[in-house]
Amino acid sequence: MNRGNEPVSDGERGAPAAQLPAQHEALPGATEPIEVAPPVLRPNQLDGFRIGVTSDRRSGDLIDAFERRGAKVMHAPTLRIAHSQQDGPLLDDTRALIIARPDILLATTGYGVRRWFEVAEADGIGSDLTDAFADTTILVRGPKARGGIRATGLNDSGMSESETTASLVDKVLAEYPPGLVVGIQVHGATDEVQLDRLRAVHQQVLVVAPYRWIAVDDSDERVYKLVEAICSRQLDCVTFTSAPAVHALFTAAEGMEVYPELIAALQTQVCAAAVGPVTSAPLIAAGIVPIQPSRFRMGALIRLVCEHLEQNMIERVETQNGLVQLRGSIVQVGAERTQLPPTALAILRALVRARGAVVSREDLTLSLAGDSDEHAMEVSLSRLRQTLGIPGLVATVVKRGYRLNV
Repeated sequence: MNRGNEPVSDGERGAPAAQLPAQHEALPGATEPIEVAPPVLRPNQLDGFRIGVTSDRRSGDLIDAFERRGAKVMHAPTLRIAHSQQDGPLLDDTRALIIARPDILLATTGYGVRRWFEVAEADGIGSDLTDAFADTTILVRGPKARGGIRATGLNDSGMSESETTASLVDKVLAEYPPGLVVGIQVHGATDEVQLDRLRAVHQQVLVVAPYRWIAVDDSDERVYKLVEAICSRQLDCVTFTSAPAVHALFTAAEGMEVYPELIAALQTQVCAAAVGPVTSAPLIAAGIVPIQPSRFRMGALIRLVCEHLEQNMIERVETQNGLVQLRGSIVQVGAERTQLPPTALAILRALVRARGAVVSREDLTLSLAGDSDEHAMEVSLSRLRQTLGIPGLVATVVKRGYRLNV
């Protein structure tokens, strides 16, 4: 077996980018988000739109990008990364790998590789760890893992075909003989299925986990508020950068006994945006069709969300009073933009979607979140008319309901 670490050319630095899937196509493959230059800033691009951000690490990049474009952001990390509590076991596992000097090392995330070597260096065994891999064949899951390996002074010998842990294991099983000592750096959610595949073939499989995902504390109410905002359609888009974050959101909704409502909202009016196919997988399994960039990178996700909201989430209808546009929580009539409270927005959205047809009092009441009654709907509709300040735009149809004056 060739145990050398040959340099890799620029042409081999990454798997081909997947194409942006059609609205109802399955999403093949997987990868980890990779940093690119952010899209060009247009300060008012996302005015009126409301976006939920579920990530912990690197969440600041997403929040800043959306807010600078005018969006309102609700940050609710569904998981967080655990660090220092795990450094003792991490160092024990590192010393075991140093002693074993594995034939093959699998690196799955750039962040994990960097943190692993930083902890080892702080403990005084950084050089021992690097020396232990001097004759090791290093295989990486994707470009960020490759960058992490090269930052340590080591080189990899290849990358998985589709930038997934499963395809990385496929590569090992297809290209290398059985009975080897294999080390694997795992990410926050360990894939035991892939570890079992390695254990079934190789002499020894040594695992190191530089970080792991843990559920947020029950005292952190942000996740519960996020679930409520999704269910009541008070968000236009929710971003996901890891599959465990999706599962954690679903678990929170199940605990609140609103899982069906959450899924229904994400299937219809609230757009789910995932950074790549691995993150998309649990959404698709739940019957949700997320948007996903063709390049699985943070900058590409920001760009896609901006484009999707502008192109697909602005609702328009021509009326006798001019073009009415709904941009998230803002209504624009002509050149005038007005911020609407949630109840007024829900009523106007129902009227806009009816496109001049009559909407009954009962249906308008049902459009409101919670246990609203017809009286509460009438009060909200009166406030909507006052806020808009456009006489005749919302017309009353006696004994039937209301409609827009188209």
